[in-house]
Amino acid sequence: QLVESGGGLVQAGGSLRLSCVASGSGFRINVMGWYRQGPGKQRELVAILNRSGITNYADSVKGRFTISRDNPRNTVYLQMNSLKPEDTAVYYCNSAGTTPWGTPFNAWGQGTQVTVST
Repeated sequence: QLVESGGGLVQAGGSLRLSCVASGSGFRINVMGWYRQGPGKQRELVAILNRSGITNYADSVKGRFTISRDNPRNTVYLQMNSLKPEDTAVYYCNSAGTTPWGTPFNAWGQGTQVTVST
C-alpha cells in the first residue's frame, strides 16, 4: 500500500514536498517514483529513483524537482521548486519490485492534487 501526502495549492514560483510511504513487510522495492496526470492529459513520468540511487526525470522538471528516497523507511520524496501553473496535476506515487513470494508487483498510490496558481 502506498500513502501519499504533501499536495496542495501554491502560487507560481513556490515549493511543495510530496511524500509517499510504502507499507507491507517482506516486499523488496526496486523502484519508486512519481507520475502525474494533468487535466485532459495522459499520465506521465515525473521522476523515478531505483534502489541504487539512479534517477530519471522528465525534461519539463529537470533542475526544479528532486526525488529522494529513504530505503529503510520505504519512503520516497519529491521536492518541487519553482512551480509553474503547468505543473498542476494529480501526482501519483509508484512502486515496483518483488513480493515476499518472489513475484513482481507494481503498485500505485491514490494520488494527491497539486495546484499551482498564477
